Amino acid sequence: MYEVVLTPEALKTYRRAEVPLARKLNRCFESLSSDPRSHPNIKRLTGALRGRWRYRLGNWRVLYRISEERREVVVLLIAHRKAAYE
Repeated sequence: MYEVVLTPEALKTYRRAEVPLARKLNRCFESLSSDPRSHPNIKRLTGALRGRWRYRLGNWRVLYRISEERREVVVLLIAHRKAAYE
């Protein structure tokens, strides 16, 4: 199992999320804690975001990195897809 850790920016977005999105995020975090690499909505990012992963939640994206040494999934950003890759 991995521990899911949110950065302050991601935590702020999570706390402000409306109930339907918050429920989806909770399921996302449960999925990431068990296996952060294999799910149909997970993709390894390339280019400037290399080394990071994304979990797709409809029009929202959860960008994260995996720390194997600490067995952590660090959620860097929760954003609408239009703003997620800027």
